[in-house]
Amino acid sequence: MLFNRHVGMTLGLMMMPLALSAQDLTDERIKELALQAIRENPQIILEAVQILETEQANAQAQAQTQVLQDERDVLERDPNAPVLGNPDGDVTVVEFFDYNCPFCRRAMPEVQGLLDGDKNVRLVYREWPILGEGSVFAARAALASREQGKYEEFHWALMGMQERAEEDSIMRIAAEIGLDVEKLRADMEAPEVEEHIATSNRLSQGLGFNGTPSFVIGDNLVPGIIEEEELRSLVEDVRASQD
Repeated sequence: MLFNRHVGMTLGLMMMPLALSAQDLTDERIKELALQAIRENPQIILEAVQILETEQANAQAQAQTQVLQDERDVLERDPNAPVLGNPDGDVTVVEFFDYNCPFCRRAMPEVQGLLDGDKNVRLVYREWPILGEGSVFAARAALASREQGKYEEFHWALMGMQERAEEDSIMRIAAEIGLDVEKLRADMEAPEVEEHIATSNRLSQGLGFNGTPSFVIGDNLVPGIIEEEELRSLVEDVRASQD
């Protein structure tokens, strides 16, 4: 609405000197005048686009802030989400990821470095398979591996793959780390697995994420690869705000 008002006011001011009566302003005449105004002042289009982009960015920021406020417990304390690092840590880092995402694989050593260097960080993983059926199979298998107490080992093994995560490669790695693959297949159908992925989809949409990896650290939403040093800095900022 604000966008339309700005454009309307701009056009209106430009057309005032024409002093046309209401009877003269047919739809066709209005279109002609608008086109004439744009031709004479093409910056109108740029200004209108800038106004629209600003309004959209402000609306998205407000929506993200609301989701962070409303969904904080789900993001950080969902009992159906895997937790690595220190389960009792004072700062929580949430990562949305996909096993077939090359950027997630590149971010893996940065995340590992954070956990190795800061023993008071909780890392919450949100399995968010968005890159095809292999990604979905990998996410379901990883979540199911919790029933055998091997999520962390399986997760790092899958993230360290050189090949694409597909059913055959996933099950091969599962067997290599000692998982009972038949039990794993059965556990992949558990409602908790489906619920976790559905919640990841809902949260990512609300936060405006459009790719992996994406991180939530306090009130900071960080899409894309993030280096260990920046991770540490964001964690320390959250820690300081809690004092």
